[in-house]
Formats: sequence, C-alpha cells, structure tokens
Amino acid sequence: MPSATAKFRFCPSPTGLIHFGNVRTALFNALLAHKMQGILLLRIEDTDKERSKDEYTQALMSDLRWLGLHWNEGAEAGGEQGPYWQSQRQAIYDGYYQQLTEGKTPRAYPCFCTEEQLEAVRKLQRTQGKPPRYPGTCRHLSAEEIASKIAQGLKPTLRFRIPDAEAVEFTDLAKGPQRFLTDDIGDFIVRRGDGTAPFMYCNAIDDACMGVTHVVRGEDHLTNTPRQILILKALNLPLPEYCHISLIMGADHTPLSKRNGSQNIQTLREQGYLPAAIVNYLARLGHYYGDDRFLSLKELAELFDFKNLNRSAAHFDQQQLLHWQKEAVMSLSLDELKIWTRTEMAVAKIPEDQLGLFLKTIQPNVLFPKDYNDWALIIYGSALDFEAETLSIFQKAGAQFFTTALEAVKEQGINYLHLQDRIKTGLGVNGKALFQPLRLALTGLMHGPHIEPLLQLMGPEKVQQRFSEILKLL
Repeated sequence: MPSATAKFRFCPSPTGLIHFGNVRTALFNALLAHKMQGILLLRIEDTDKERSKDEYTQALMSDLRWLGLHWNEGAEAGGEQGPYWQSQRQAIYDGYYQQLTEGKTPRAYPCFCTEEQLEAVRKLQRTQGKPPRYPGTCRHLSAEEIASKIAQGLKPTLRFRIPDAEAVEFTDLAKGPQRFLTDDIGDFIVRRGDGTAPFMYCNAIDDACMGVTHVVRGEDHLTNTPRQILILKALNLPLPEYCHISLIMGADHTPLSKRNGSQNIQTLREQGYLPAAIVNYLARLGHYYGDDRFLSLKELAELFDFKNLNRSAAHFDQQQLLHWQKEAVMSLSLDELKIWTRTEMAVAKIPEDQLGLFLKTIQPNVLFPKDYNDWALIIYGSALDFEAETLSIFQKAGAQFFTTALEAVKEQGINYLHLQDRIKTGLGVNGKALFQPLRLALTGLMHGPHIEPLLQLMGPEKVQQRFSEILKLL
C-alpha cells in the first residue's frame, strides 16, 4: 500500500512492439521518478490473453533497457526487479469484486446483455443524437431474476453502478482542474463474462495496491479517470495524482501512427539511431526545456517539471529527430564509435592503423553507421563519378589548377599547407575557388570533412590519382 515515496509506473500491454507514444510515456515517468528520488515500476497488462505475447514483453523490456529506462520495483528480486504481471493477480481482483457486490447497496451488479443487444442500443442512441451509453437494462434485476438467468447457463459481466447526480472532480497536473458529471457516464463493465478484469478496473486496483502516487499517461485516458476514481472511492482505496500528457500528432494533424510516421523502437535501433538521440527528442516532445543542449538522462530528469508540460498536442518532426541523432553521434568517444560502426567497418575494410583517424574525421558528417561505409568507398575506393555541376566547377577552375595541385603533392606529399600555398601563390586563387575544386576532386561532394585529414587518410598515391583523373576529364 502507499508510502511517502513518490512512485510512478509504466504499464504497457504486450500486444505489439512499442512505438514513440508509449515510449515517451515511459520516459516521462522515468524522468519524474529520478527527479523526485522515487520508484518506477513496470507492470505488464496482459489480461487480453488472445493478443498478449511473451515475445512482445521481452522486446519491450529490451527496448527500455537499451534506452536507459530502468524500473526498480517489481515481483522478482535482483538488480533489476520485475515486472509485475496482471495475469498473475486475478485473486486480488476477485477479492475486490466481492467487496463491490456485498452489502445492502452493492456498487456492482451482473449484466446479461449480449454484445448484439448493446450494439443495437448504441446504434439507436447515435441516430437520436445521444452519446452511446449503457441504458441500465440489468441494473434493477431482482435476486430471483439473476438466479434464474444464471440457472439458464448465462454468464454475466459485472457492471459498476455509477451514482446519480454527482460530480467527479480532480486537478490534473498537466491540464488543471477537471470536472465530470456522473449522469454523463454509463454503468461500465468491471468484470468480463469469463471472469477476467478489463483495463478500467484492474489498472485502477493495481495502482492503488502498488502504492502508485502519480499516474502519468496520455490524454486519451482522461475520460477513464473519473470512472477509475469512482472505483477506488467505492473500495476506500487511495487515489493517485493524475497527469495526462498531450498526444503526439503526425504531420497530417492526426494521432501519430505507423501510417503517418511512427516507428517502433526496435526498427529505429536496427537503423542505427542512438538511444540518447531518441531520449533527447522525446523528452522535448510535449515538454518545454529552456536548455537546447544535448543532455544526459540525469540532466533531462533534473530539468523536467510538470509545469512545463504542454497542454496542446505535440507534433512529430523527423528533422528534429535527425538533429538529436546528429548531436548524439557527435557525443560519442572513439571507443563508442568503434562499437557503433563495428558491422559497417568490417564491410568497409578500413586499414587498422587508420581506423581511429577515419572514424573521428568522418564523425561530423554521418548520421548512421552505414554512412561510414559510404565514406570508406569515397576515400579508399577507385575512381569517382561526377555530376554535371561538378564537372562545370572543374572546368571553371581549369587544368592548371589541378596540374599545380598534382605537382605540389609530388613535391612534398600530403603537406596540406604546401598544397594551399602552391595554388594560392602560383595561380592567385583562394577562398571558395580554392577549397571547392579540391574537395570535389577528392570526394565528389560539395560538403564533407576537413581536407587535411582527408589527405592523410588517402595518402599521396591516392591523392595524385584523383588529381590525374580530373586532368584526364579536362
């Protein structure tokens, strides 16, 4: 039951790979738990037996660990505890069902309505311009009527009895004061016909029993909150504080999904995204940081604040994600670069004595490990292919430019200062007119790493070969 320690939770359903939306929820909870020196628990909500798969549970735990989001409470002992499994907690739910159905005025009642009957009612309500709501068909069945239906072999659900003419009020930590009228909420199911607990019920029971002090989740759950508050009050269980964060929208202004840009973390990981890039991006998606620096998880947690949560929807921006990927790549040490690019470097066959220089030289110009392989082909490969625009720049520079460059390398090898000086003094060329033809001749690209380390990586023979190829073209 609750303690004085702040306690947060992440409670995914293992029905698929985790995407940006639920990862951001996990991240916000982890940052707040760290900031408040509290606890983060992981709870697997696997009561949907048909759709829940253990492979998804293992994948989501792997993704959380990769992102650096570690939970520190759960059902198992060890350095990383947990998670809790709702499928193992049915006895707890059954105990509270008994409390709801006991006494002179039980707070829950059996419902024998079939899904076909309920859908017909909802259809009629919609045609009449009314919100679809359970009409209370079974609310007033007598004990004899209930016994008779059960004797016929009917398996009822259990519905929570909503009190009449009341209001449910609470202050949301992101959205401020909230007020819901009970007359607008229909009696809802808290136990399925097979005896299992649906989300609305077991989610609230678990939060109370596990001592969760803060429920931080998406605003699509906001209308669930008054129902869960009513359940907890009926059972005299403690209420957490609620915080409903804005949803993430795609470029088309609809909730982010696979259709409009969302990707699962496993795919991003395979593409070469760094965990720190994803964390830095998502931490700012729906939360304002006055600090635009690339931050560690600890720094992101220290600067996180409920009052900086945005009330309006957040919008996914691929370019912003790539920006943080760039920042994350630039933060890597040489040893980290070697690990990150291990597979690509095995393909590229970089000379071992040049690997360190190669990785650090190219670092400002890559986003993903595969980019290193592309640069290896440019530096160590054979002749380059030039576009028409590049050829026109070579023609403007003239054959004498590359003849002078070739002579400079033959004289003093890959001495960059000598190469510059020979062209400047011999031809009176400097600035863009000097550096652009050189870079294009060496790499075939308008932009890239500094020329001096490129010369060192290529060596005098390769550099002479590149200049000679330009002269042949001219």
